[in-house]
Amino acid sequence: MSDLAVKRLDYSDTNFWDEMKELLSWESVSDEAVDKTVRDILADVRKRGDAAVVEYTNRFDRMSVPNMAALEIDQARLLGALERIDGDVRQSLEFATERLFAYHEHQVSETWTYREPDGTMLGQKVTPLDRVGLYVPGGKATYPSSVLMNAVPAKVAGVREIIMVVPTPDGEVNDMVLAAAAIVGVDRVFAIGGAQAVAALAYGTETVPQVDKIVGPGNIYVATAKGKVFGTVGIDMIAGPSEILVVCDGKTNPDWIAMDLFSQAEHDEDAQSILVSPDAEFLDKVQASIDKLLPEMERSTLIRKSLAARGAMILVADMEQAVEVVNYVAPEHLELSVEEPDDLLENIRHAGAVFMGRYTAEAVGDYCAGPNHVLPTSRTARFSSPLGVYDFQKRSSLIMCSAAGASKLGETASILARGEGLTAHARSAEYRIKS
Repeated sequence: MSDLAVKRLDYSDTNFWDEMKELLSWESVSDEAVDKTVRDILADVRKRGDAAVVEYTNRFDRMSVPNMAALEIDQARLLGALERIDGDVRQSLEFATERLFAYHEHQVSETWTYREPDGTMLGQKVTPLDRVGLYVPGGKATYPSSVLMNAVPAKVAGVREIIMVVPTPDGEVNDMVLAAAAIVGVDRVFAIGGAQAVAALAYGTETVPQVDKIVGPGNIYVATAKGKVFGTVGIDMIAGPSEILVVCDGKTNPDWIAMDLFSQAEHDEDAQSILVSPDAEFLDKVQASIDKLLPEMERSTLIRKSLAARGAMILVADMEQAVEVVNYVAPEHLELSVEEPDDLLENIRHAGAVFMGRYTAEAVGDYCAGPNHVLPTSRTARFSSPLGVYDFQKRSSLIMCSAAGASKLGETASILARGEGLTAHARSAEYRIKS
């Protein structure tokens, strides 16, 4: 039996919202030492290029490569990995890729224009980014799904070149990751990671081409580096720990719900798993399922730490209160494990991805459902969205005035420009006004 008692909160308590604020608080482990280390690495790579990247890679990843050429993984090795992996693994990767393409093709934005009665044309030109960098975590972790989730929307958007970086500590290369890169059509792959990889992508080196945007998850050094190079390049987001919030009416198998909570808790000890229900007895049943199932989990130590530190079961009076909690939390993953999830969805305003109904486990979204698993965390779903094709396209405004339109718009522009004291603006517009 487990001795883990997941924290209980009650919406009716007078201090409930204070407790919620404390529950959701999470401070990054980044500190001044991390910040200085990252700053130094970025500056060094910017100055010395390949030599600095090789030096840091040898030091941090316990390698002894002579130059940058030894760190590039060519297409033959990617295809070799694809041939080596088990047939069922390859089939699953290809199946997931097909579903990701099918979903993301619905997100493509097109160039559009319209004409006003006087002939003036206005519109928007949509253009894919030229080159993006994809950071894939390496070492003991194996994330082929991360390759697919980040590369597929870039491919659908029409990005010309995808550069992937993946650390290979002790020279250990993961075939599933390389196979995923082969399946999705990554153009170049480098066995580098950490802040030095971010720097190489952001600034470019003699070997690594500079990219326009960097996407993909990483450790605190990677996250800090991405934050610091933003502006030189674009970034997708700076993600916090993984999180799930499950709303259940008390009628789903409690073992299923316990395992759904485990599915996020096993990521790391900072991950957050929350269950919200109007059924107090059901919360007890889920606690019993946790006690029963936890000892058999391979990552039981991580799950235990995560649930003890940041997990919670929240008792609400009804589903209206449950929705209020959801919108406050703005969870990365939201499971609506209820009989009629559509009824709740109508009032959900903030969530990264919504998994609807008793049979929809969040885990399928991580791998093969179709939508992207790169999602806003730490309440950022209040103002941001999942990674998508739109992250790899940019928009340019189009304006072409007819003679009549230039005259009409020029009159208004002139008045507003002179009101701001910008007479060159005003005169530029006035030259085109018909006398």
